[in-house]
Amino acid sequence: MSGKTPIFYIGATGYIGGSVLAKLLKHPSADTFDITALVRSEDKAAKLNKLGVRTVIGSYKDVALVERLSEAAHVVFSMADADDLPMVQAILKGLKQRHAKLGDLPILIHTSGTGVLTHGQETKGMAATDVIYDDSDFEQIANIKPEALHRNVDNAIFEADKDGYCRTYIILPSTIYGIAQNHLVDAGIQNPYSIQIPMVIKASLGRGRAGMVGKGLALWPNVHIEDVSDLYIILYDAIVTKGTEGVDHGIRGYYFGENGEHAWGDISRAVGQAMVALGLATEAEPTAFTDEELEKYFGSVETGNYWGTNSRARANHSRALGWKPKYTTQDMLASIKPEVEAILKQQK
Repeated sequence: MSGKTPIFYIGATGYIGGSVLAKLLKHPSADTFDITALVRSEDKAAKLNKLGVRTVIGSYKDVALVERLSEAAHVVFSMADADDLPMVQAILKGLKQRHAKLGDLPILIHTSGTGVLTHGQETKGMAATDVIYDDSDFEQIANIKPEALHRNVDNAIFEADKDGYCRTYIILPSTIYGIAQNHLVDAGIQNPYSIQIPMVIKASLGRGRAGMVGKGLALWPNVHIEDVSDLYIILYDAIVTKGTEGVDHGIRGYYFGENGEHAWGDISRAVGQAMVALGLATEAEPTAFTDEELEKYFGSVETGNYWGTNSRARANHSRALGWKPKYTTQDMLASIKPEVEAILKQQK
């Protein structure tokens, strides 16, 4: 495989990971990639092998395996879990060993999320907040509290970059929407569905009326799955073209995935309108989830209240790379009825 770029890929069968992998496999330089994916399913591994992806059967919870596979890679795409610190520590340990043995400066592209911006912005849906984070404001980004969601993992990645044995870049998607459509979905490899909006839909269907946390006034950014998966490719291409020092990395290497903002109540309203149109409800206007409903449909009151947090972001740093997202908040609202229909089909 001499002359090829060894890539270790975690999260190939997931919603974001599969969408990015589908683009990598169709990349103009795809024949120069030597991609190894860690997957749990032997069936999906066999399907990936047919597409030219090497596979290792296992779990990213197997940190010794993750460490070994990371050491063998010049580039790691971490697409599986924004909160798995042991997994990320294993990736970094492997990259450190690679650097020590080969003198190579490996690259980590990790997936976090704009949930990191919700710390101190929790209003349980009762109000919007004024704090807006700009990914090109490096001082503002550096001062995000260490106790914020995802931040313990992000901080470990920043430290690794600072130590100099790898170059790290973090993409932070926001509320991702759209049913993924690509050849990995068609092959039954990739999960085509997001999490945040479908959870609101399922809870609303379960209670027979659209629901929201509090008054639904909290604000979040949004991004289409096609747009955010493009961001990974644009970032990767920029690193290859400009070199690792030509693209902001480490503590300056935060890249938001955002192309618009919504109130959670607007999503719930669109769910309600879809339910009325499909004959599943008589009222489109959402009502507040009770604590019992938050526990029932989201696992706990605390978890459910996440849909009442504020996460306000502007992706100026990402756009400076040349990222040009196409889909808007209106597209997001228009995507909700097809999501409702897809969930109803799954529930039959």
